[in-house]
This record gives sequence, structure tokens and C-alpha cells, in this order.
Amino acid sequence: MKNDLKILLYNKISMILLKEWDPIGIQNTPEAHDEYEAYAASLLELIVSGKLEHEIFEYLWCIETEHMGLQGNKRVTKRIAKKLSGLINTI
Repeated sequence: MKNDLKILLYNKISMILLKEWDPIGIQNTPEAHDEYEAYAASLLELIVSGKLEHEIFEYLWCIETEHMGLQGNKRVTKRIAKKLSGLINTI
């Protein structure tokens, strides 16, 4: 995949994480908007390497429940995983 397409995909992932996933509620805190960047980079690699929706869900769920220590919201996380797994088909 070309670098410009990876950048576009990364930007889409970052926006979805911030505007739709946002488990710690930072979307209205501009100084914290880079909080999910490391996750976006990892998700980019998962998506580009062809990981399936359930694998993306597991990654996000682990971040929410283990790394962040939150209860998590499976319904939201499943919706986001589905959206992220289909992103590669939109570019």
C-alpha cells in the first residue's frame, strides 16, 4: 500500500477513534486529541495486514478493559471494529 493511502487510512482511523470510540471521553478536550494516536498506528497495521473484524475488536477491547482499566462497552466496540475493518475498502 502506498504511503499516501496509509496516511489517509491512518487519519480516518484516528478520527473514528476520537469521534466515535472515545472510551475516556476526550473528544471535546483539544489538548488530549493525540491520546489515541498509538492505537491508530497499531490499528493501521492490523487493517493493512488483513486482520479480521473480531481481531480488531479484541485489540480495542483489550485496550479498553485491560490497558485503560474501564468496564468497556461491547456494543460500541463491536460497531467500531466493524467500521474499522471495512475502512480499507473505502480508499
